[in-house]
Amino acid sequence: MTEFPVEPYRIKSIERIRKVSRSDRERLIKEARFNIFKIRAEDIYIDFLTDSGTSAMSDSQWAGLLTGDESYAGCRNYFHFEETARSITGFKYIIPVHQGRAAEHMMFSTLIKPGDKIPSNNHFDTTRANIEYCGAEAADLVIAEGKSPSVDHPFKGNIDTDILEDFIKVNGPENIPFGMLTITNNSGGGQPVSLENIKKTSEILRGHGIPFILDACRYAENCYFIKQREKGQSNRSVKDIAREVFSYADGCTMSAKKDGLANIGGFIGTNDNGLHEKVTNAMILVEGFRTYGGLAGRDLEAVARGLEEALDEDYLAHRVNQIKSFGDLLIDAGIPIVTPTGGHAVFVDATALLPEFPREHYPGWALSVALYREGGIRGCEIGGIVFGKKGKDGREVYPPLELVRLAVPRRVYTESHFRYAASTFKKIAENKSVVRGLKIAYEPKYLRHFTVEFDEL
Repeated sequence: MTEFPVEPYRIKSIERIRKVSRSDRERLIKEARFNIFKIRAEDIYIDFLTDSGTSAMSDSQWAGLLTGDESYAGCRNYFHFEETARSITGFKYIIPVHQGRAAEHMMFSTLIKPGDKIPSNNHFDTTRANIEYCGAEAADLVIAEGKSPSVDHPFKGNIDTDILEDFIKVNGPENIPFGMLTITNNSGGGQPVSLENIKKTSEILRGHGIPFILDACRYAENCYFIKQREKGQSNRSVKDIAREVFSYADGCTMSAKKDGLANIGGFIGTNDNGLHEKVTNAMILVEGFRTYGGLAGRDLEAVARGLEEALDEDYLAHRVNQIKSFGDLLIDAGIPIVTPTGGHAVFVDATALLPEFPREHYPGWALSVALYREGGIRGCEIGGIVFGKKGKDGREVYPPLELVRLAVPRRVYTESHFRYAASTFKKIAENKSVVRGLKIAYEPKYLRHFTVEFDEL
């Protein structure tokens, strides 16, 4: 029997949720053209769509909202925010933005020219889209173990440093404006990156004069895995490990909607005065003045307090073990998942669960539709729709993995919710005919999963 970790907090406020009838779910998913993003949140029973901005804020964060200074320039909350982020990252310049994709857009549009190549372990959806929007190519160089859901490896998010070296030689440093690592590696199952791999990546990139940028939205969870799994790190604090991680980078993009435990917010961190000046000037057009970056003063305060709370090791131990326990429930129900579990989500291996299901009928997305239809649960496909694309011949090119991500909001759900989700998956596994193939009826050019529409086969 799976043992669940005990929460290091108690619940002081609740939000009512309801499970609409199966007949209503059938109607609603059809009206949404089989796109789970288009279903109203009030019609979702358990929402595992994302862990971004969906956390429950603490009493301290809520209290901080009441101290919001809404001055247009130089509000006091900005300076608390800046001081907190700088104490963690060590970066000279901390530039607030309203969320991670804004940080990506501001940084990438400043640094990238058409034809550039950007290596990473795995770029996530908005990162890839922002790179491609600038006319560059996003290259995924994760280690081989990171491409296999069932292989056991403590740091499956690592970049393959030998392939990175070859990538630089083939493309030339002059065509690589920066290299990246996503920590933890969301696209590959929320898998962590080792401190050794981060340091080696930094040495390679800096050795070629290439800046090193971290996608740091789940850095605290990654640093906790380093403490737990990497030799010689167990006696260090997570914050101390984080400071070393950031010391190897030249900058970062950060969505504070993850390891900032806030509902909105993010920042760019950099030591580059030239980049700071260019981003600051450009962001006034789209995000706002330098000291608020599209955020209210109260939101800056919530982020500042959340960044500190996310480094609490009791919280991190519960967070990581809650995900592991959820994964164990699914395994006990006969559901194949990416192992070992990562820090923010359980990733169901749709290919292993539905081995006869054609890729051209989008098994991961079809499974997410069945999950809502059968249980009122919303997950997110990480496969043929999110990362597939049209080849030069017009045919669909599919990514290596076909997953359904069950991203767990922080400090929100309890053990019974996870048991219900596992039982719903078990019912689907016992009657796979409820998973029906799909055909694309409409898709946009970028980030198609947000607005794509289907016909059900």
